[in-house]
Amino acid sequence: MARFTLPRDIYHGKGALESLKTLKGKKAIICVGGGSMKRFGFLDRAKQYLEEAGMEVALFEGIESDPSVETVMKGAQVMQEFGPDWIVAIGGGSPIDAAKAMWIKYEYPDCTFEDMCKVFGLPELRKKAHFCAVSSTSGTATEVTAFSIITDYEKGTKYPIADFEITPDVAIVDPELAETMPPKLVAHTGMDAITHAIEAYVSTANCEYTDALAIHAIEMIQGTLVKSFNGDMAARHSMHDAQCLAGMAFSNALLGIVHSMAHKTGAVFADLGAHIIHGAANAMYLPKVIAFNAKDETAKKRYGVIADYMHLGGANDDEKVKLLIAELRKMNDDLKIPQCISKYGKDSLPADQGFVPEDVFLERLPGIAERAIGDACTGSNPRQPSQEEMEKLLKCCYYDTEVDF
Repeated sequence: MARFTLPRDIYHGKGALESLKTLKGKKAIICVGGGSMKRFGFLDRAKQYLEEAGMEVALFEGIESDPSVETVMKGAQVMQEFGPDWIVAIGGGSPIDAAKAMWIKYEYPDCTFEDMCKVFGLPELRKKAHFCAVSSTSGTATEVTAFSIITDYEKGTKYPIADFEITPDVAIVDPELAETMPPKLVAHTGMDAITHAIEAYVSTANCEYTDALAIHAIEMIQGTLVKSFNGDMAARHSMHDAQCLAGMAFSNALLGIVHSMAHKTGAVFADLGAHIIHGAANAMYLPKVIAFNAKDETAKKRYGVIADYMHLGGANDDEKVKLLIAELRKMNDDLKIPQCISKYGKDSLPADQGFVPEDVFLERLPGIAERAIGDACTGSNPRQPSQEEMEKLLKCCYYDTEVDF
């Protein structure tokens, strides 16, 4: 038996933010990030709509990118004091992910962060509050997923919280919010979205329900991401829907080692002055992981199907895999994303010398590989890597060398 879980209601299209007026409750807390939602007026509109619904509204602002355990605990404390029956998270993946984790702690004050990270091990939520997610970026799709990514900066690693309990009750997918994204964010979130769809399609947990969503999302992203990056707002609107479809797919089919590797490399070099941004990490690692996974015959056939839907050509699955890898690398080039860690430079742009020195990478490699293998996303990858294989794969992602194992 398998399970397919989505929010009860998904409001989409221009003006969908106004559906906040339909929520029924007494108190709502809005969780929001660094300022763009306030700057463009969406925070005020959200607050107004909730007040029109008859609710008292509190704000928890300033949730950082790659939200920390400390931020989660602070937000949960604010919720304990205010007592909301609706948690409304608005913005990109970071504020929504943080609010999901706050929700767990709010409902169960004795729950530790370690308890939260037990895969599909959460107690029943909605004893105190329901959850509404409003996405402003076109990539994470956390507004429809059973996942949250929280960073433990002391350990320098990101942890996925995975449980259908944290699937939002209501998702609002309003493309007006996505119009405010700067090009770099369009690029990174867009490659995150196509990674979601591709990993979901080849995941060992895929099914007929998720396959249709994943394939259509891939087709849409191929046709619209680069146009959206170049300022085409019609394409930007399509991307906002496409990333949500990809999220519906991966929330139920799960992911693979592209995400495992991205989770464990994102913050591990923070002491050198920069993160490897999640979407950029996925973009760099995805072609290498496809080459690795394609040694599995079932995965290779499914990559071939993806290539067919992308109209890439190829006389057999081996050719189709190579063409798929080439297409994804071309998208990285078009979106100004580096092809490997050694070239990942300032502002996440390609550089002759990236910010991660070779000696530091090699020193930390065994620990990164071990943690990536232990990541929640690894179990549904079509090919299970050994420690040695994961280290070799990460080296390919550092040097941009061929995967021949």
